[in-house]
Amino acid sequence: MTDQGTEHDGRRRLTTKEAAELLGVKPETVYAYVSRGMLSSRRGPGTRGSTFDTKEVEALARRNRRDSTAPATANELSVRTRITLIDNDRYYFRGVDAAAFALAHSYEEVAEWLWTGVLRPGVRFTAPRETVSAARRAVNALPEHSGPTDRLRVAAISAGAADPLRFDLSEDAVIGTARTLIPTLVAALPPVLPTHRDEGPLARRLWARLSGVKPDEAALHALDTALALLVDHDLAASTLAVRVAASARAHPYAAVSAGLGVLEGPLHGAASGLAHRMLLDVLDRGSATPVVADELRAGRRVPGLGHRLYPGEDPRAQALFGLLETMPKAGPALAAARDVVATTARHTDLRANVDLALAVLTASSGMPAEAGETIFAVARTAGWIAHALEEYDERPLRMRPSGQYVGPRPPRPMPAAPPADSSEEV
Repeated sequence: MTDQGTEHDGRRRLTTKEAAELLGVKPETVYAYVSRGMLSSRRGPGTRGSTFDTKEVEALARRNRRDSTAPATANELSVRTRITLIDNDRYYFRGVDAAAFALAHSYEEVAEWLWTGVLRPGVRFTAPRETVSAARRAVNALPEHSGPTDRLRVAAISAGAADPLRFDLSEDAVIGTARTLIPTLVAALPPVLPTHRDEGPLARRLWARLSGVKPDEAALHALDTALALLVDHDLAASTLAVRVAASARAHPYAAVSAGLGVLEGPLHGAASGLAHRMLLDVLDRGSATPVVADELRAGRRVPGLGHRLYPGEDPRAQALFGLLETMPKAGPALAAARDVVATTARHTDLRANVDLALAVLTASSGMPAEAGETIFAVARTAGWIAHALEEYDERPLRMRPSGQYVGPRPPRPMPAAPPADSSEEV
């Protein structure tokens, strides 16, 4: 490389030729990177040619090298991430055992760790009053039968519409958005605990939206831990949707809305609600045997069992069950869950997953079946933001696969319109 770069604002910058040499491309390709938003350029002092930030060019060069050396697969999308690793029936947040971390720290602290890699003890998320008011008005306008994810999605879009800085995708701005969006989602939900005041940790504020029963500290700790356990889980379907949106440079509110749209599917966020209803049925009938038989007879999987990423036990379920065992109120629902696991164990080796543990928490806390979906959505919003942050640092629109066309081969004749019916009025 030549040493004819320029100095600007106290930082050394590269000429177009130097940037091209570092990237291993032709100079015209450097300008193509600029037009795609992958590089930023400035005019040099004295109106000389374009100059480029050295660190930005080096980062792009590293990404290009990784893209060219990463193994490609024909049928599976692979995404580099530093957020969550799942390995040998354990999972880790930035290299730290996630279950142990969630048991020891609040949801807000775990979220900050995902976003920044820095532990901030005692951190609390608060929302601007104007943003909360806008979100509440929009949520209150929904039909009464609207589900929890409907409300959260509307709250996210309303909060975004009220934020004139939503298109700022810099790291600090996105993290600032996350710190206000998550409490806004919670505050936008109507409280069911009449004596509640919105203060303290997020788990306390969320509890008041899910149950009319006043919680004790053990119950709040269990909810807080559930939020922290569910904050991220690698590339789940909703997380992939968020990364696709972020790849197109959708702002954080829109990216979260994309995740909420996928979460509403019965095979994702709604799974704990199915397990909740099953546990109530077991408690009502006194045994898991007829309930499990009914599920299988109807051709359905028994909810709350098994996970494709954990051949053994789901570590999230292990951690949450451990807390529930210390809560006397959770005893009946916990016994029903164990009965379900024991009954199905006669024919299959499926273990309890976090949906079943979450169902025990909601069923024993005076919460409706949909509460698990709300907990899941609020928790996972932090993980979605972490993945959006990663994706904003990648090449734009990289998640644009090509379809494998299997229709009729062209050219085909233009289809003829059907003959007009003379008796039909036009």
